[in-house]
Order: sequence, then structure tokens, then C-alpha cells
Amino acid sequence: MASNPEFPTSSVGALSRLNERSREIFRNIVESYLAHGEPVGSRHLSRILPMPLSAASVRNVMQDLEELGLVFSPHTSAGRLPTELGLRFFVDSLLQMGDLTDDERSRIETQIAAASRDKTMDEALAEAGILLSGLSRGAGVVLTTKDNNRLKQIDFVRLEPERALAILVSEDGSVENRILPVPADLPPSSLIEASNYLNSRLRGRTLAQVRDEIETSRAAAKDELDVLTARLVSAGLAGWAGPAGAAQNLIVRGQANLLEDVTAMADVERIRLLFDDLETKHDVIDLLARAEDGEGVRIFIGSENKLFSLSGSSMIAAPFHDSQRRIVGVLGVIGPTRLNYARVVPMVDYTARVMARLFGGV
Repeated sequence: MASNPEFPTSSVGALSRLNERSREIFRNIVESYLAHGEPVGSRHLSRILPMPLSAASVRNVMQDLEELGLVFSPHTSAGRLPTELGLRFFVDSLLQMGDLTDDERSRIETQIAAASRDKTMDEALAEAGILLSGLSRGAGVVLTTKDNNRLKQIDFVRLEPERALAILVSEDGSVENRILPVPADLPPSSLIEASNYLNSRLRGRTLAQVRDEIETSRAAAKDELDVLTARLVSAGLAGWAGPAGAAQNLIVRGQANLLEDVTAMADVERIRLLFDDLETKHDVIDLLARAEDGEGVRIFIGSENKLFSLSGSSMIAAPFHDSQRRIVGVLGVIGPTRLNYARVVPMVDYTARVMARLFGGV
């Protein structure tokens, strides 16, 4: 699990000085919040701690934790709740990771395998979002690039002197039509020649893979094609595959789960704000794209990202790769900051590994 590089280094030094008693009290405050969402008081903590401490001693420790910015009191004479900084410290330093059950692993593998056999790749990706949503009781999100589909055939149809229609047929049976500019003086035979050239190379491969091959063998391509046809191939692939991240596909499933366990008007407002966040696809894509950096699962808590600065939510996300270790997508779970991190992190990690196998990864 990747930690957050934005965690303040000054806070890390202060937190490292917490003794065992302080850590145990802090751990119980966080675990109580994750389980129930309610503040926990000193009297209750004094009864459940593994060491004998009076309520007064616990209150002193809680005051120290508050001065460090790890906990806060929602109102006078209340118990304590963890701050976002406290949650980050807990996740990075104290969280004891759980594991999936055999039934959960089997369910993930079976449902994704069935979806990949019987449905299009986009539908299989949506199934992964539904699966994560159902298992986590949060919103499942999947982000992929449009050029991940493995292609079967490309055909060109002239529409106007300077426009042509590209018909892309994927191995999963999906069809996509795209308009691309072409030179006005391009002869009709060049469209056929370009189709033949691409179709001889693309079966079972993605546009990005074909584009990379053509870019690395441009000299050979020029020998096979005349100048105008080469221009069509180059312009067409650049327009379809585009630069990294240019054509991204966002899938969100299970938003209704975020309405469960709403106990106060403040929670209702938080959920409304989160729905607004999920509708702002650009920000969701930006956040998921950050999860592509580095290996393993990334955890984003609350205002660590502008997307969740108002709604007070968290996201757990992991990338998945193809056989060349290139990232082809990111999947994850969005929910309240009191997500069951110990359970959701291994769930997201395992689902990402199962998805990677669909793309030839490991």
C-alpha cells in the first residue's frame, strides 16, 4: 500500500514520539469512529483499554492527541473523533490490514471472468465497478483509456473532401465510429490501402500498441505507403489513440450505497456534495489518474484532494496493467472517511490484479 507523499513531515516527527499508551488510546478512538461514526469518551475508553487507566488519565492523553492535531472534539464535553491528519496517520502507521475470504476471492474472479466472456470490455469494466460497490457498500469507480479495446478491423469511408469516417470493430464485438480529417487531395485508393495496412497489423491489439509499432518503424512504413497514405495513417492514429489520458472512460456504480447509514442532516449534506463530486467527471478522472503513480493501492482521505475537500470522503484506488506493465486503467471505491480501510484495501488490490489478467498482465 502506497502512503501519501503529502503527509506533513513535521507531523510525522511529532507522531513518532507517541508512547504505547497514547497510540493505544488513539487506535481505539479511530476504530470506534470507523465502526460507529460516533465520538468516544474517556470513561468508555478507560473500560476497554488493555492497560489500567483512569478516565482522568485518558482525558489527559486525549488532550495531548488533540494538540498534535490527531483528534478533535465536535462540541464541548463530547468525546473525540479523528481528524483527517489522524486518519492518515492511522492508515499509514497503525492499520492492521485484513484479507479477503475464499468466497470473496471466488466471487470477484467468477463475476469478472463471466463478464469478460459474455459482454463487451466496457461492460466487463462496469461489472468490476458493480462488484466493488456491492462488496464495499461504497461507490465503485473504474477509469480506463478508450484505446484499450483489442481491435479486429478498421475501415475508412469518405464523407466529404476533407473528412472521413473510421469504423473500428473490436474483438468483443463493439463498434465505434470516429470522424477524422483527411487531405483534400487524398485519392480514394489510399483509404483502401490504409485500411489494408492497418488491418494487417492490428488484429488482437490495441490502437496504442499499433501506434507505438508504427512510430518505431516509421522508415519502413514510408517505404510501403505513398506520402498521402502515410499522412492518413499518422493523422488517424494520433486522433484516435491520442496522448496518454486524452480519451478516458469513467464508470461509476453504486452511488446509492453512499446514502446508507445516514444518521444526521450533516451526513445528508455530505452525501449531496459527494454526488456533485461524482458528477464532476474531470475531477474524478484527475484523482484516479493520481493513483496511477507508483505501484499498489493508494488511499486519498478528505481534503488531501480538492475533489473531496467539502464532502469529507475517501477513495481507495489501484491501477491495473497489461502484459507490458503499461497502466491500462484504475479502479477503486469512494465512500465516507470512515470506510473499512482494512477490508476495502485488499479488496481493491485483488480486483485490480484480476482485471490485469484480462489485459494479459500479472
